[in-house]
Amino acid sequence: MGKAEAASSESSSVSSTLLDQLRSGRPEAWERLVRLYSPMVYRWCRRSGLAAEDAADVLQEVLSAVMLHLPDFRRDRPQDSFTAWLAAITRNKVRDLFRRRCGKAEPRGGSTAQQLLSEIPQPPEPSGDGIRPDAESAAWLSRGVLETIRAEFEARSWQAFWRTAVEGQAPAHVAEDLQMSVPAVYMAKSRVLRRLRQAMGELPR
Repeated sequence: MGKAEAASSESSSVSSTLLDQLRSGRPEAWERLVRLYSPMVYRWCRRSGLAAEDAADVLQEVLSAVMLHLPDFRRDRPQDSFTAWLAAITRNKVRDLFRRRCGKAEPRGGSTAQQLLSEIPQPPEPSGDGIRPDAESAAWLSRGVLETIRAEFEARSWQAFWRTAVEGQAPAHVAEDLQMSVPAVYMAKSRVLRRLRQAMGELPR
């Protein structure tokens, strides 16, 4: 185990959950939340039909709402979760954007123009069906967490993990290519997976 990996093990053993850190007002916790959850929220917005620029704007509104209402987040029921709460906020912000857009029309030319405009069919309001926690969302979150812990491992250990666990390469092939023993490849993979489970466990549920 390298120095970075040993330091990670020591620091993580005394760290609190991300939600605790957020509620304590720690800036680095907010930066971590933004880094981890922004890609997921942005993809939800795009899946709802928003253009890239609108999705980016809604993302900022969602993050502002999360910062404002985080003290109100509770898990009163077993089915409650942070990602479900985040999805609900995102759905509301997407619909708010739609309603603002529909209300911006300012016809000119008097009552005739107003009547003509009223006869134009309005686009359907986003249903929000695509804005929900699902396997794709979980995969994106896991990838984000992996990126945050990557620096904790030596390059060769990370390559051993990535090539066996993510790319599905044979441990014997990876061991030969990286000039490691097969047991060392398995050990590297196990260390990263253990750290990933720990890091995922620190996220709000």
